[in-house]
Formats: sequence, structure tokens, C-alpha cells
Amino acid sequence: MATVGPLARIARLGSSICRNHRLSFNRSTQRRGIASCVDPSHGLTDEQKEFQKMAFDFAANEMAPHMSEWDQKEIFPVETMRKAAQLGFGGIYVQPEVGGSGLSRLDTSIIFEALSTGCVSTTAYISIHNMCAWMIDTFGNNEQRERFCPDLCLMDKFASYCLTEPGSGSDAASLLTTAQLKGDHYILNGSKAFISGGGDTDVYIVMCRTGGKGPKGISCLVVEKGTPGLSFGKKEKKVGWNSQPTRAVIFEDCAVPVINRLGEEGQGFNMAMRGLNGGRINIASCSLGAAHASVQLARDHLLVRKQFGETLSNNQYLQFKLAEMATKLVASRLMVREAAIALQENRSDAVSLCSMAKLFATDECFNICNDALQMHGGYGYLKDYAVQQFVRDIRVHQILEGTNEVMRMIISRNLLTES
Repeated sequence: MATVGPLARIARLGSSICRNHRLSFNRSTQRRGIASCVDPSHGLTDEQKEFQKMAFDFAANEMAPHMSEWDQKEIFPVETMRKAAQLGFGGIYVQPEVGGSGLSRLDTSIIFEALSTGCVSTTAYISIHNMCAWMIDTFGNNEQRERFCPDLCLMDKFASYCLTEPGSGSDAASLLTTAQLKGDHYILNGSKAFISGGGDTDVYIVMCRTGGKGPKGISCLVVEKGTPGLSFGKKEKKVGWNSQPTRAVIFEDCAVPVINRLGEEGQGFNMAMRGLNGGRINIASCSLGAAHASVQLARDHLLVRKQFGETLSNNQYLQFKLAEMATKLVASRLMVREAAIALQENRSDAVSLCSMAKLFATDECFNICNDALQMHGGYGYLKDYAVQQFVRDIRVHQILEGTNEVMRMIISRNLLTES
């Protein structure tokens, strides 16, 4: 893949799409009169505003019209995601020399927030795929990076992250999947649970035990679909996130070449946690997009829905509730973006800030979406109305990438142990 400068490449690819799209985010906000106080472009550079606008356009035109169908029919929208990859969204923070866009963590957050206004579930999978591509780019050797990253960045191949097991969720360091070294292969045995994309994806980033108990006995292997001994459980029936399949990933004497190990033995747990720090920012950003869309939907509903002879927008309680929702949205966005900057700069407070941002944003954004549904009354509970899908899709954000209870543990540990 040509190593064109990422911003130039995104701007060039995006300009042709934007010309063909009927409505940009900026024009739609002006047409609908969206208040500037919740405008997500405030404080961004001109370049960031450009690819944010492109992501909003893509969400509005390529994702939102299909969001309900993908959800109800449980469609994994491969071709739509490959269109997103043509804009550089398949490897947003992967280095350009292996096909990535080379953007920052803040840039990534801006993009995922915008894409999520069109479909949270699909964007959340794209965020996990990006995390996997970044892990190979960051921890892999040159041969591994050149072998896997270009196809992942184009989304010619899709990736899944495999850490959670049936018996080890929050206690990830107790995982039991083993990888026994035999000659030039590891023989994997065990299973992973709740794997996004499982069975439909091509590359699996697997945390497995090559040593003793605890985190230092864990290594990271790249397992390719079609490897003998790799199989999958049934497709799970979920409350939300239905545009991405979720299955158990099962290893039965699955032979994986040693050359597919990322880094050295015993480094896997550290890799997994570093991946999740970014994953927490990504998933919080997806929550921001859902909340932003829900505030807009609630506002529009209040302006047209009449009860007791006047529009709901004249009800002071609902006015105050909408103000609280907008305030929580902006506060969440500021916290997520600050954490993204801290992670990019490798600051000492980055882990705690990522945990704070994930905790605060996913909790508050769920509350925003839920309040928006309540404002719709009975209509909000109908699948004809998008607000119910935003509620269903972001509920799981309080659970995955480390539960919000674990986020509290990380934050409190930092507060109580720092000298």
C-alpha cells in the first residue's frame, strides 16, 4: 500500500465521497438548528474538523439508513466497513508504512464518536478491529507487521481480540487457555468467550498461558482462521451489538507457528492491557456518538410532540432534563478527549484517566440515551425509533473493555498507592 500522508490520503478520499453525499454534518446541524453548546467540532484543528465531517457524512449516508436492518437481521456489514477502510478507518492509529492512517488517539476518538451516530454496533466492532491491528503494528516484528497489517487496514481481513474466557472475565490474569511449545509450533487448548466477530473474522489475537500462573505466564499469539483445531461456538443472541456476531472461540490441539507470537513469552498480559487502555477510549467514544445522536433526537421530538395543548419543549422539567443531558454529554466528551491525549503522550496518569473516561462516559452516555427514550414516551420503545437501539447498543459498554467496577478498582488503587 502506498505510504501517502494519512491526512492527505483521508482528505483526498473523503472529498470525493463528500461531494456525492447529499448532506454533511455541518449543513444538517444548521438545518436542524442544533445548539452550538453541544457541537463536537469545538476546539478541533481544521484537519480534525475535516475528517470528523467525513466520518459524520459516512455515518449519515452509509450507516444510519441501514442501522435498524443490520440490528434486526443481525447482518455483519462487511462491504460497508470496507468502504470505511477506504477512508483510512480500518487502521486509524496504525503506522502508514504498513497501510495505516497514522493518526493520534484524539483523532481516533473524534472519528469513532462521529461514526457511532450512524451505528454504534458496527463502529464498536471497527474499534476492536483497530485495536487488534494496532497491537500487531506495535508489538509485532517487521515480518509480522508487513504480513498482517496491510490487509487489516484495508479490511480485506478482519480481526478479533481474544482475552475473556468462560471462567475469567474481570480476573483476566487467571485465564486457562494453554499454549504448549512443541518444536516450531504452540499447541493451543482452551476457549474464549464473548468474542466480537468470532467465526466471521480472519485473524485472532489470542492471550494464552505459556508459563506459570498469573500475568507473567501469559503470551500473545496471532491465530489465523482455517488453522486446524480452531472452531467456534454458536452465534450468541444479544440485547444489542447485533450487527457484529459474537461467538466462543475454541482451541483443540490447535497448532500455531512460533513465528506468530507477538513479542516474547510472558509479555502477553502487558500487551493485552495496553491494548485495552486504548480500547476504553474507543468504546467511550462510541458511547459519545450514541449520546450525541440521542440528545438531537430528544430535542427534535420535544419540539414537535404536543401534549396538553402545547409542545413538550415548553415543559420546564423536560427543558431542565435536556439541559442536564447536554451538560453530561459535553463533560463526557471533554474527559474522553483529555484521556486520549494523555494516552498519546504516554503520561503517568494515562491509565487512570482512560479508566475514569470509560467509567464516566459510558455510565453518563447510557443515562442520556435512556432519558432520551423516556422523553419519547411509548414511541421510544418501538423499533421504528432509533433511540431504543442506541440504548440497547451502548448498555454493554459498561461491561466490556473492563467492567466499570474494575475501572473503579484501577482508579482507587492509583489514588491509594501513589506516594
